[in-house]
Amino acid sequence: MLVDTDVFIWYMRGNTRAADVLGNLSSISLSAVTYIELVQGLRTKRELQALRATLSGLSAKVLPVDEVISSKAMFYVEQHFHSHSLRLADALIAATAVTAGLSLLTANTKHYAPIGDLAIRRFRPV
Repeated sequence: MLVDTDVFIWYMRGNTRAADVLGNLSSISLSAVTYIELVQGLRTKRELQALRATLSGLSAKVLPVDEVISSKAMFYVEQHFHSHSLRLADALIAATAVTAGLSLLTANTKHYAPIGDLAIRRFRPV
């Protein structure tokens, strides 16, 4: 399962549903874009250490953006930016999931709805 940024944020804020969902996954992956988004939301080095410890504790694997992913993301943006305002980060995250053959766990299903070849699993934090 590829986990979107929002789910990790809920988890790190102590959301019990996020903890339950992530705790029940057999494997957890995240896009390098998600990792970067998480780091950009941190305020201190201590929070960075907590993020690293969290990802390590979950045995989460960071998947890098490669040529195939970037090409697929470019296609998604070409197809869906004007009609659905698909943004760069979401396109790269979706392309990572599709390329890796993984479903995407996210509460932001609206962001990814236009991408037909993406399997989405909806996360509900409340």
